[in-house]
Amino acid sequence: MTIELFIPCFIDQLYPQTAFNTVKILEKAGCKVIYNTEQTCCGQPAFNAGYWEDAKEVGSKFLNDFSETNYIVSPSASCTGMVKNYYNDLFTNTLLHNKCRNIQGNIHELSDFLVNVIGKDYFGAELEGRAVYHDSCAGLRECNIKSEPRALLSKVHGLDLVEMKETDVCCGFGGTFAVKFEGISSAMAQQKVNNALEMEADYIISTDASCLLNLQAYIDSNSLPIKTMHLSDVLANGWGNV
Repeated sequence: MTIELFIPCFIDQLYPQTAFNTVKILEKAGCKVIYNTEQTCCGQPAFNAGYWEDAKEVGSKFLNDFSETNYIVSPSASCTGMVKNYYNDLFTNTLLHNKCRNIQGNIHELSDFLVNVIGKDYFGAELEGRAVYHDSCAGLRECNIKSEPRALLSKVHGLDLVEMKETDVCCGFGGTFAVKFEGISSAMAQQKVNNALEMEADYIISTDASCLLNLQAYIDSNSLPIKTMHLSDVLANGWGNV
């Protein structure tokens, strides 16, 4: 199967290894991965800030950077959710209407694609320790992802996956929310990390790098004994560098 890979700005600029690990996972799953180096952003930052015309311009480029015939896979529920749900507000009844609908039907967050499209949940990954999974707002509410990442993590050798309380509560990032309301954002991150520490977890795992950035910033500023990891980095751990 040939798939087109969409790497969001956040991962491209801050977590490039997550992007490389996503490629390794997809190739191990038997996919031929195509990456268009001209791709940029899905337009979510502008859209959320109310600059819809700017978002439409960026979104138009996104639609033209990807084809209508292949699956499009992204290691980000947030960006996938933007395309699947909010492109309706930008492109309904425009010249890009039909292309938008086709791409919306083809784009999948990584765990959704692996479990629901190609039916693979085991990659021989290894990670020693206890982990909790954080349901990002976009993953749970925009992409309807809940069981998929847990199914993948349950097959990781050495990993004890436990459920923390309020796993579906926001981490406090929310894009510009973390900048405009820093105090509230920090308090939400604190609660999320405390819930994970109550479970004696070594790792907080999620599908969204933006959530993990916010949580890791709180962890680092308080020198706490826990670490955040993206799902892709977990699934490639133990074999990805071989």
